[in-house]
Amino acid sequence: MADITRRFGLRHLRAAPTAHIRHLHRGKAAHDGTGLAFWFRPLPAALSEVPVDDRELAMLFHARTSDFQDVTVQATLTYRITEPAIAANRVDFGIDPDTGAWRSAPLDQLATLLTETAQQHALGLLARTPLATALVDGVSAVRERMATGLAAEARITETGLAVIAARVVALRPEPEVERALRTPARELVQQEADRATFERRAVAVEHERGIAENELANRIELARREEQLLAQQGANSRLQAEEQAVADRVRTEAEAERRTRLAAAEADAARALGDARAAAEAAWLTAHQQADPAVLRALALMRLAEHLPHIDSITLTPDVLTGLLAKLGAPTGGAER
Repeated sequence: MADITRRFGLRHLRAAPTAHIRHLHRGKAAHDGTGLAFWFRPLPAALSEVPVDDRELAMLFHARTSDFQDVTVQATLTYRITEPAIAANRVDFGIDPDTGAWRSAPLDQLATLLTETAQQHALGLLARTPLATALVDGVSAVRERMATGLAAEARITETGLAVIAARVVALRPEPEVERALRTPARELVQQEADRATFERRAVAVEHERGIAENELANRIELARREEQLLAQQGANSRLQAEEQAVADRVRTEAEAERRTRLAAAEADAARALGDARAAAEAAWLTAHQQADPAVLRALALMRLAEHLPHIDSITLTPDVLTGLLAKLGAPTGGAER
């Protein structure tokens, strides 16, 4: 929208760089161009503003295929007003000299023209196309048909328009039909997923079987080695017992022989000691037989004194001493003989 200001009964217009301004003063062209700025009198002036930038037009319409199925087409057109003077003559782009706003809705008129023309070509193509083909190749086919039809439309050219690009965003059937069409594909996907799951489970079972067989083989090998270990331990125990028995027998025989020799030595020693004692006793008796009786009595007293307990003091009366001396001095019967 142009920027218009008031000064002393005059108006000043300043247009955007993408707006084509056409100023008619009393029916004659006073200013005609893009991005203008000028003063004018509002009463004799007729102003029009035509945008010359690229415009996007979104469309959403329904169509029917050759097999009587409804589809929804979502598309976008990019257009431009290439001949602003022609467009201003064909469509009312007049603006208010006080506010700069359009008196009507020229862009809506252009949008209606482009939309109806594009829909006409798209509907004609889809009416001859079955639903399955439209869903597979319909987007590119509809886009090409719309671009070709709009470019060849004489009314669009005569209005000063040019369609730069046509894009079809989506082409979809009714929700019920779409669900029905998705079902076989989903079933195929589900079957493929189930097959992959079954294969994965089969592989897992095969791996588990291999693991179980390996574990069983390991257990069998361990049992066989344990049997060999037990047999070897038994042989070692028997060998150790035999060696222990031989050692015990040797040790017993050696002990018996040692005790035999010890007993023989002790017997010899006892015999020698007995012989020595007998010889000593015999010599002692022989010595006593040959000794004087007085000497024997003295020896007997000495032996008696050795075996008497300790006596601190003794009192001898004359009677006792006289009797003892008398007994000692009396001759014995053996001596007399």
